[in-house]
Amino acid sequence: MNVFGNNIKFSIFGESHSYAIGGVLDGVKAGIEINREKIDYLMQRRNHRASYSTQRAESDKYEFLCGVKDNITTGAPIAFEIKNNDVKSSSYSDLQYVMRPSHADFGAYIKHNGFNDFCGGGHFSGRITAPLTVAGALLKCELEKQGIFVYSHILSIGNASDVSFLDMDKIEDLGFFPVTSNDVKDRMLTEVENARCEGDSIGGVVEVAVCGLNPGIGNPFFGSAESEISKMMFSIPAVKGIEFGKGFELSKMRGSLANDGYKYDDNKNVTVTSNNNGGILGGLTNGAPVIFKLALKPTPSIFKAQNTINVKTKENVVLDIKGRHDSCIVPRAAAAIEAATAMVIYDIISGN
Repeated sequence: MNVFGNNIKFSIFGESHSYAIGGVLDGVKAGIEINREKIDYLMQRRNHRASYSTQRAESDKYEFLCGVKDNITTGAPIAFEIKNNDVKSSSYSDLQYVMRPSHADFGAYIKHNGFNDFCGGGHFSGRITAPLTVAGALLKCELEKQGIFVYSHILSIGNASDVSFLDMDKIEDLGFFPVTSNDVKDRMLTEVENARCEGDSIGGVVEVAVCGLNPGIGNPFFGSAESEISKMMFSIPAVKGIEFGKGFELSKMRGSLANDGYKYDDNKNVTVTSNNNGGILGGLTNGAPVIFKLALKPTPSIFKAQNTINVKTKENVVLDIKGRHDSCIVPRAAAAIEAATAMVIYDIISGN
């Protein structure tokens, strides 16, 4: 079933080239004022227009169908839709039986006996992160009222890297292209432009920080904070890896260097002396910022000839993809990841 959540429930409907996409969010209490300005800000980041992003020009205007009256939640399930206005299904007319490399096409064809909507990737498309961003942004506003803030930034694209949240003195919103300096941004954009000019694509790493969480949030083992976050993150197309804190680097360290110590500050509040484990131990938050990194693969739709198969003729074929595709999904994905993080954190604390 296409449903997320233990304490709230969220489902997504629609396909990349269907009339509309949207979502249903249940479990949000009545009386909450919708902050459209903040939702719009995150949606604009996800829909950011640049030379490296798809030239599909969707406005991404969302409309609440129910559950919201006079901009206040009613306590009923919140349903909303986003119309698909700029579809060009003709670009996919020859792809019903040709399986695009590194897309979900082949698995979807087998699972749905060839009846799946393959245009633009159908229900497997990154387009479906738009409803996720609306719902997550709504919940992100509610978290901020509780002093919990979710931030994301681009840690790397190709070989161009930024400073990790783990090494920053201050964690904050870094804007539409979330990096710490113009120099970093320029190096990343050079990596993307080089790939684009070659008809290729490139991936990267997005890092997320959740600040303001109290210690003791989560559950051990199967309900661990890491488990819940990871399950949500792998629902986002292109995510292929996750690590918390220093992650795999910890495997090369000794315990004396890897361990995160505790201390009392001048006001007798408990703090950590380091955050190598990313703010989660034993499945529970420890009061430090929850920090994790996500590896995003290169966009699989590239303008280079690729070897694949035609499942109708059962022949090997060479594919030349047409259409409008991102050379790098990382900057736009950061916004969707931020929203998805807010949703899973809201769900966790609702049941804590």
